[in-house]
Amino acid sequence: MARVKGAMMTRKRRNKVLKLAKGYWGAKSKHFKMAKQQVMKSGNYAFAGRKMKKRDFRSLWITRISAQCKVCGINYSRFMNGLKKAGIDLNRKMLAEIAVSDKEAFAALVEKAKAAL
Repeated sequence: MARVKGAMMTRKRRNKVLKLAKGYWGAKSKHFKMAKQQVMKSGNYAFAGRKMKKRDFRSLWITRISAQCKVCGINYSRFMNGLKKAGIDLNRKMLAEIAVSDKEAFAALVEKAKAAL
């Protein structure tokens, strides 16, 4: 049986890592050992970033809703409680979009929330 050497698969694996490291500064995009370390670290940053993105957007939506609630004379927590009691199931993303784009509709939601309290 012939001896199998790993040249092709090794080169393929290294090229895959170097392709992912394209655009990195200095030797991190050229040398396999450094590129491999940086690709692993970048992957960790990307994983954490995907989680942070969700938190950041939720806090942005809450801030936008809260700001429009203050204009309408109610605070955020009472508004959300009123919506829940009124049986209005809108998520924060949609509420924030309404607060920014359609202030009259948001004011109507605030009135319904106040009535439910």
